[in-house]
Amino acid sequence: MTIENSGTDGTFLAVVLAAGQGTRMRSTTPKVLHEIAGRSMLAHVMVTARAAGAARTVVVTSPAQDDVRAHVEHTDPDATTVIQHEQHGTAHAVLSAAAEIEAAKLPVLVLYGDTPLVRAVTLSAAVDALEDRTSVVVVGFEAEDPTDYGRLLVHGDTDRSGHTSLERIVEHADATAAERAVTFCNSGIVGLRASAALPLLKAVTNDNAKGEYYLTDVVEGARTNGDRAAVVAAQEDAVRGVNSRAQLAEVEAIWQARRRVEVMESGVTMLAPDTVTLAFDTKIASDVVIEPNVYFAPGVTVEAGARLRAFSYFEAAHIGRDAIVGPYARLRPETRLGEKVRVGNFVEIKKADVASGAKVNHLSYIGDADVGTEANIGAGTITCNYDGFAKHKTTIGPRAFIGSNSALVAPVTIGEDGYVGSGSVVTKNVSAGALAVTRAPQVEKAGWVEKFRTLMSRKAARRV
Repeated sequence: MTIENSGTDGTFLAVVLAAGQGTRMRSTTPKVLHEIAGRSMLAHVMVTARAAGAARTVVVTSPAQDDVRAHVEHTDPDATTVIQHEQHGTAHAVLSAAAEIEAAKLPVLVLYGDTPLVRAVTLSAAVDALEDRTSVVVVGFEAEDPTDYGRLLVHGDTDRSGHTSLERIVEHADATAAERAVTFCNSGIVGLRASAALPLLKAVTNDNAKGEYYLTDVVEGARTNGDRAAVVAAQEDAVRGVNSRAQLAEVEAIWQARRRVEVMESGVTMLAPDTVTLAFDTKIASDVVIEPNVYFAPGVTVEAGARLRAFSYFEAAHIGRDAIVGPYARLRPETRLGEKVRVGNFVEIKKADVASGAKVNHLSYIGDADVGTEANIGAGTITCNYDGFAKHKTTIGPRAFIGSNSALVAPVTIGEDGYVGSGSVVTKNVSAGALAVTRAPQVEKAGWVEKFRTLMSRKAARRV
């Protein structure tokens, strides 16, 4: 999904670090392209940055990440990618975007492509904190288990907006026992005042055990310059990063739980919320009822009053007002259901318009088709849309009746009020109001069963 162009208006420059290899993911897919709710983690961060007021986004990538750069362009054509040719720490990564930072002349917010749950309100608060003599702002959180996190050591004083001063950041390995008792931890998200950003970043040295340039050192740099550093608090879940498949699943569960609550608060009923899976762009109107184990892939819209029955799967489909779908139904891309349509158990529909009041209730496949108003599709009906080389369309007119176990071989049209007898294979158009029957006549042979059994018994006796 592409972010809409928001022009150059905005309050900050977002620099998203995405060059990490993500080796713990054990994947050929770059870590930041793994998905939460059908959208890449990187795209979640980019979209949130724009929602928070980013004027532009710069994504830092590694030389081999052509697929990440292509994904960035697809997600936000206005975004820029830069390459960190060698990885020497987080401050070094941000300096890969030095030209963009200098040109923007805006506050800089450093984000991470593997923190998809970050909220726009947190990012806005961080940018707002960069005022007066505050050169650096760090987003912190209260950690349930602070082990391995850097600790934020704060002063009691606040600025006029209520932001607490940050004295320094202490890494877990370097912390004293008293410092390790602190549970307020560093999320890694850092904001830099426009005029201070490049001087502070360039002043960072690699005089440490790993020989890397740490972004957290800008806090000490600001205080050395006589400037202020501040903190903004976020919930732990909102800044949770992903480094493994298990953590990816944990973040997915958090996202789903958060979104389900939002959907239910908008007037949607979920009979078993924990069993419903939503996509990042799922749109559901009020008074929709969702039964257990319903899955939404991206691109689904559901209008008011619809009922989605259990164990159904929807992807890139539109479900009309007061429609009933399922149980065990599958709607594939480019499916559009009109008002009060009925789609029943074990029905699959793909690239089809099903008009208001039509019914496809049992064990049928409707693909590449138009189904008219009040039409009735009998159990076991299929539209034979593929000839091995190309797809063809089936058109079923208003109030047409298709008998059970029929095959409609496209391209074919069933006229308005047309009637197809059960078990027919229809290869020619059916006129409006006409009956089409293609099955062979039924033949009955009296006494056949007794003769057959006698014959087979004699054959069996000869084999003994």
